[in-house]
This record gives sequence, C-alpha cells and structure tokens, in this order.
Amino acid sequence: MRKLYTADYIYTDERFQKDYALFVEEGTIRDVGPAQKLLEKYHGVEIIDWSGKAIVPGTINAHNHSFQSLLRGIAVDRPFLEWRDEALYKYTPLLDEEAIYTGALFAFGEMLKYGATSVSDFFYVHNNGTATDEAVIQAAKDLGIRLVFARTMYDWDGAPLSYRETIDEGVTRTRKLAVKYQGDPMVSIQPAPHSPHAASPEMIQAGHKLAKELGTPFHIHVAEEQFEVEETLEKYGLRPVHYLDSLGVVDDSMIAIHLVWLEESEIQLLGKRRSALAYCPSSNMFLSDGITNIPELYKAGVRISLGSDGACSNNRISVFEEMRMCSLLQKVSTLDGTCITAQQVFDMGTKTGAELLQLNTGEIKEGLKGDFVSLQLDDLSLAPKTELFANVVYSMQPNAIKDVIVDGKLIVEDGKLQTVSEQKIVQKVDQLFHKWSKA
Repeated sequence: MRKLYTADYIYTDERFQKDYALFVEEGTIRDVGPAQKLLEKYHGVEIIDWSGKAIVPGTINAHNHSFQSLLRGIAVDRPFLEWRDEALYKYTPLLDEEAIYTGALFAFGEMLKYGATSVSDFFYVHNNGTATDEAVIQAAKDLGIRLVFARTMYDWDGAPLSYRETIDEGVTRTRKLAVKYQGDPMVSIQPAPHSPHAASPEMIQAGHKLAKELGTPFHIHVAEEQFEVEETLEKYGLRPVHYLDSLGVVDDSMIAIHLVWLEESEIQLLGKRRSALAYCPSSNMFLSDGITNIPELYKAGVRISLGSDGACSNNRISVFEEMRMCSLLQKVSTLDGTCITAQQVFDMGTKTGAELLQLNTGEIKEGLKGDFVSLQLDDLSLAPKTELFANVVYSMQPNAIKDVIVDGKLIVEDGKLQTVSEQKIVQKVDQLFHKWSKA
C-alpha cells in the first residue's frame, strides 16, 4: 500500500505548509514535503487528491470509558455520587460481552468521526475474567482505531462485583493480555489501578510494579472529587499525591487522570517526578468536579494530554472539543487570556498524548504512523483561512472533519464510517435498550 496524499495545506513542523504532500507506505509516513517535489519523486504510486482540504494529525484521546457511551443522557444534572449510582452502578449488572462490545463500537465509532485516531480506554467491567476486555479490543479492531487498553485493577468492596478482582487476579489477567497483544501495532495493554479510593495500597503498588515489568505507563484517577482528598487525609494522613508518593509510585510512568484538587506541594512533586496528566475538562465541568490548575501544572513540568472521559459524563467524545474547552476554562478561571495558548492545547491533544501513551504517532512526520485527518477548508467554521490554526482549535465544528486515516487505512470517508455501518451501531444500541427494558 503506497499512497501519496496532496492537499492545500498540511500541518507539519508546527505550522500549516501550503501545497504539501505526504507519502504513506505500509501504514507509515515515509516522506512529507512540497507536493510538486513528491509527485516527481514517487512515480506510479496512487495519488489521493485532497484539493480544498487541510491535513492535520489524528487526535489522541488519552482517557475514555467506552462502555459509558451506552449510558449517555442517563442521570444528568445530578451530584457526582448520585450520577454514579443512578447511571454506572444501576446499569452495571446488565453489561455482558454483547453490551460491552456494542458500547465500544458506539464510543470508538463516534470519536473516529470526530478525528480521534487513537484512544486509551480505561476499562473496569471485567465480570471476573477477560472476556469483556476482549470485547472492547475486538470492537477497536473491527473499527480500525488504535487502542491503548488501560486494564483497570479495582478491589474496593463498595463497588459492583463485576469491577472487583483480587490483586493476583488483576495482575495475572492484565499480564496475560499484555503478552497476547505484545507486538500488535494497533493494541497495547497498560495497567490502571483505578484510584486511591477504589484500589488498595497493595493493588496500586502491584499495578505500578506490573507497568515497570511491561515497560509501559500506568493510569490512575487522582483527586477528581473533594471527598477523595478528605478520604486519603482521614485514612492515611496525607493528600492524594503525597499518599501515592508514600507508596513509591509517583514517577514518570504515572498518568494521573483529573488532578483537580491539588495543593502547590503536590503540583511541584508531580513536576519534579515528570509525572503526566490526562485532563478531561468537559467531564470535570459536567460533573461539577472543579477546575484543574493547568497553567501551574504545565509550569511545574507535568506533561499534559487530553481525554474525553466517558460519554455519560461529558457527553461528547471529541478531542478537538477538549482543546477548546481546556483553553477557555483555564482562561476564565485564572482571569488571564494569556495563561494558555492554542499551540499548547493542540499539542496536548496530539503529539503529547501519543508520547505519554508510547504511541508512534501524533504528528505528521517521517517515520511515524499514518494517522491523520482531512478538514474541508470551505467549511464556515474554518474561515478565514488566514487564521487556520487558531480556527481549528477554537471554532472548528465536527462537520469540517471529512476523512480519517488510521495506520494508512481509510476509516472515515466524507464524514462516514467505512469499517462498520453507523446505522448498524445505532441499531445495536437500540436493540440493547429494548432488551434491557424487557428484563
């Protein structure tokens, strides 16, 4: 598979280059440069003419819960714990392999249409095994999205049984999946002890140790809600980040999710240890969690990516949307319009996310995977073209996204999924709710 893509603009080397082209061979970008030069260099290859379009890197969704797409719109406008009980916990007993597969098709299909080419799915409905894990992975493969499967380790006895495992079970099952998919270019397995609230100290340490063994990051929810801070203070006499540091797990392998309720000493410690954040601004707003201090974390040296979180706490699944929300939320909370830039949030949603998840993508650059998106330049949301980069971050609507390529393969064409019928996905969701209504 050798293809040469030409477009009016290609975003590479941190700017839009006019009349550029990129050459893709066997799913990898082999060359990027002026279109005329590449047309002369690569005779006889298939030419994809995207005149009137711009090409940008596919976005990286650094934190999602795919099954939660099924619960979108349920228990809205409620306090966090009511939302958790009425949406997540109420429907969890109904989540068998079929439901999990359907939810993953739904979530991944929607985010692909909105320009995400990679996703980290933080998944914890294991049903005492790995069959549901495999259902998520199969959905990703059927659609063609690049998947980091953040396999959650969860042993809090207040949670539904289908979430819970012993430490040995969590480690053994996660390791088994990691070995099975080792070397798979489209799937990687990373440990994810759920949180200081839902994973015991020993389980958190076991997840961290397993990540070191596998050579991957580990993922963990940290300080999303005020009650979590109060809980670690009460149980351990320490705030969440200091508590995790006492366990020996705060280092450059940690991808913390949320980090809303931190003190200055925690921010500085995270920066010193080169830890990372998967920031989900829309979810934090929807659940009234609070506002993560992104400018201070960024200044301290914390590496920051963007995630949508689950669709029942957002309720959209677009990393381009999260770029805009991240910037606007930080500007209004600090009362400083200069506290964060379009470039910073764009990088969070593309190359930094890829770097944190250990994915060879996130930029349009020679040697990286062929994961990119075309934008229709005559879409009203991108005008005027003289300010194209700013408009991609701050004004672009999903209808401007036309084509999505993952691993060199056409997954979305002219705004429509090509791998799995969108009508089939909606039908499966409707059938599932019909079945649940009869239960």
